[in-house]
Amino acid sequence: MTDARIPTAAELRWITTRAVAEIIPQREVLAALRSGRSLRLKMGFDPSAPDLTLGHAVGLRKLRQLQELGHTVVIIVGDGTAQIGDPSGQSKTRPMLTAEEVKANAETYLRQFFKIVERERTEVRWQSEWFGAFTLAEVVRLAAKFTVAQMLEREDFAQRFAAQKPIGVHEFLYPLLQGYDSVAVRADIEFGGTDQTFNLLVGRELQGHFDQKPQAVFTVPLLVGTDGKVKMSKSLGNYIAVEDPPPEMYGKVMSIPDTLVGDYFELLTDVADGEVAEIRRSMAERTDPMEQKMRLAREIVAQFHRRAEAEGAEAEFVRTFRRRELPEDAQEVPVRFQNESATVDFTELLVSAGVVKSRSQVRRLAAQGAIEVDGIRTTELQPALRRGSVIRVGKHRFLRIVDADLSTDA
Repeated sequence: MTDARIPTAAELRWITTRAVAEIIPQREVLAALRSGRSLRLKMGFDPSAPDLTLGHAVGLRKLRQLQELGHTVVIIVGDGTAQIGDPSGQSKTRPMLTAEEVKANAETYLRQFFKIVERERTEVRWQSEWFGAFTLAEVVRLAAKFTVAQMLEREDFAQRFAAQKPIGVHEFLYPLLQGYDSVAVRADIEFGGTDQTFNLLVGRELQGHFDQKPQAVFTVPLLVGTDGKVKMSKSLGNYIAVEDPPPEMYGKVMSIPDTLVGDYFELLTDVADGEVAEIRRSMAERTDPMEQKMRLAREIVAQFHRRAEAEGAEAEFVRTFRRRELPEDAQEVPVRFQNESATVDFTELLVSAGVVKSRSQVRRLAAQGAIEVDGIRTTELQPALRRGSVIRVGKHRFLRIVDADLSTDA
């Protein structure tokens, strides 16, 4: 086993605090990283859809940081568990995929992993390597190591049980199978999102049953999707794919709510902590939100493509935005501001301005992506507006927001 480089104090702080939710047990992980021993770092992925997203990238970026110290990443392709469907955070049973669907999705995953992690220090393992030979007796013996009561300690299972919603017996197998992956590859640390904590701890416990040193658990925050409401999800369509073309990736980053800009900088870039804190302050005060968001889009596109492509995507965005400049005869709409921004009800504002006929039409247009604020498409019905904000409804209807206290019509 080759040795790993011992990180400096600054590197260790960065690795164990930046974009980190929880480390269990933290002292054990710190000691392991200071030991110089090369660690096996496991992270599993269910190829339930063809695309890896920026949500996946949060954990993969952490793995890349550790690879650069000389540790080995072990990627588990869940060709078994993907057919079950991960119940983590789900309020209902997820549909099961066919083996053919899983295989097709996995082929694209493997290409996308190496946009982030280093191929030479990565093992790619398929669950079918060990589960393909599992007998019914072995499945039963594995299931016997956990009780139903233990499974119901999982929040999503407990909530569904209390609400008398169905839980398939096969769903109880999911965390056991994921946990056994750690046994199969002798993982030292397993990585995942905060919604995976229970499953990761199952792996830690199972390793003890198989006379292995229990793995540590390293969780990263969940990235909220472009809708600004729930975690980035392929099934919800609020995601940015790792392989999105530069202009599309740039545009999607520009569409996220301002409230997420600081989090995206923290979880998806290497911008220094002090700068991220300043960006958060700037976004809160709305001193220059467009410039900060454009910087974020450049940083992210350059990470997954080339810097020149990021600059090209920005130039295209700016050209598009300029083509949509406000007509001279655009209607001015007065809004009262308590500070730098004001939250308004679009369903009321657009109807009262005579731009649309009904509140239901506003909701329909927003859902269709036909409303923009300052050149950025929004589905929010209560967005934060600034003085001078430009609202575009459809292709040809424009409004300019003015301060009601300063308006000559007020």
